[in-house]
Amino acid sequence: MGHGPQPRRIDTSGIVSGYVLRLARESVPRTQTGLAEDLQVDLATLQGWESGRRPLANVKAGALLDLRRRLPALGADTELVQLLDAAMDADRILSGALSPPLRLEQHPLAEWVHTRATAHMFAWAVNGTPPPMLANRPPPRRRGAVPTAPIIPAQQRLELFTHLRDVAESASSTSGAGVLLRRQAAYLTSYDDSPDTSSWTAHVLHKGRGALSVHGWSSSWPEARSTATALARQGDQQPLRDFIERALVDDDAGEAANLNYWAYWLGAASRPQPSDLFMRDRELTGWDPITLLRLLVRGLDEAPTYVELYAHSIWALVHAHPWLPQAAPSVAGVLGESVGQILDDSAISSRSRRDLCAVQDQLGNRT
Repeated sequence: MGHGPQPRRIDTSGIVSGYVLRLARESVPRTQTGLAEDLQVDLATLQGWESGRRPLANVKAGALLDLRRRLPALGADTELVQLLDAAMDADRILSGALSPPLRLEQHPLAEWVHTRATAHMFAWAVNGTPPPMLANRPPPRRRGAVPTAPIIPAQQRLELFTHLRDVAESASSTSGAGVLLRRQAAYLTSYDDSPDTSSWTAHVLHKGRGALSVHGWSSSWPEARSTATALARQGDQQPLRDFIERALVDDDAGEAANLNYWAYWLGAASRPQPSDLFMRDRELTGWDPITLLRLLVRGLDEAPTYVELYAHSIWALVHAHPWLPQAAPSVAGVLGESVGQILDDSAISSRSRRDLCAVQDQLGNRT
């Protein structure tokens, strides 16, 4: 029996970074021809970058550095230019899942710890959900039918999540690379909102709920945290509350690991990490407390799904650095307003209420 023509497979290896580059160009604003002239590259080269056919990650280091420096000089939005790194990371994850390496330890999810910005870029490609910093921006004026997000085709989306489910189940639970691959693959499956995958994700994540009671640092601590947050994304808040009570409260190692992870995840710590071991630092070095406070306060509004983890983490940060409200009065003012609004919400747990009341008391003592 013959088969009908197969749909043409679209090359998505540079789709996210190409879309971000186009937004950066439009923020100048410049036409493709104009920017190509400014950058002294062929028009076809720029069009290949923006379409994803010629991934930015494949550009020579010197040319990529020149591009990143020239765009702000031309007037491009600097936040968009800064997103190019996360966009290229997301492209690499997508490519690694759609054309996986022969050895799982070479998988992009096994080689480095990804950040929230990368996860947001990933979500943009699979669900069309823009990153928070882009969500309220007016769309640029364009002629003709053009995509409104760097969304990959439905068939490749299906292949992507099938692969992530497979590696989440098959990756080693003992080797460092395997543990990291399994944790990050399982977390990214929570961005798939199709019914079949949602039920699979819930089933797999619930199998790991035993790790939520781990005290102190261990190799399973990061997986427990990812499990709790992924389940919260799917609407089940209880595992996250359990994790806070059992793996953070009255556990200095757990509190330190949580703050170290937040600093990396949110961008207060910029050094790339090849494994989860950086979370063990009990001295809380390598990141700026004021920057982390500002990012956590912003997260209270941007990520309501995780508000209780944000609340406890802010309490832990201020507890570790009592001088923060005095050192960052403008951030403390915004925090005070947010805390008041959240305390009016009867849905938060008693633990979160105690944490926020303690923060509120600390803010009241800053004058």
